[in-house]
Amino acid sequence: MTRIAILKPDDMNDEQRAVIAASKANGKPYGGPFWAYVRNPKLMQSLHNLADSIADSTLSAREQQIVTLTVARFWGAKYPWAAQCRNGLKVGLTQQEIDAINSRAALPTKDKRELLAHEIAKELLADKGLSDATYATAEATFSTEELVALVARVGSFSMTCCTANAFDITPADDAPDRLKA
Repeated sequence: MTRIAILKPDDMNDEQRAVIAASKANGKPYGGPFWAYVRNPKLMQSLHNLADSIADSTLSAREQQIVTLTVARFWGAKYPWAAQCRNGLKVGLTQQEIDAINSRAALPTKDKRELLAHEIAKELLADKGLSDATYATAEATFSTEELVALVARVGSFSMTCCTANAFDITPADDAPDRLKA
């Protein structure tokens, strides 16, 4: 159960109602951690804009989703994990790939960019930086723009996961995927 009250439209001010309406109209998230962000509508809108900017890179949808799931797994963020598993399947990740991230097992893909995106996210989170060897491989594999977008996705989705964890925002009981302990 969430620690923060989920505002009903009658409990919102005009700016909050407007950002929720815009989110719904544009297919943007407005539940989960956004139940907290709606308390600051400018922040919520800025997060949507940031997510759009990061997504508008030449990283593939699969690469981006692998990073996102890796971040949710690292933080043990239940609601973001459940939501992003659905998104992962939509962009072509297999259940086996999602389960591997969940189990912290080797990612079952032969795509070198996807494997490296996963490794960069894991290393950046665990070690709070990238080794010279990882950075050199990343620099040889991704454009600078892509690497910036990848690192930004790790950071921005970490914020989402931290918000979900701080406010104990958990998925519905019927959510299809659960984090492993």
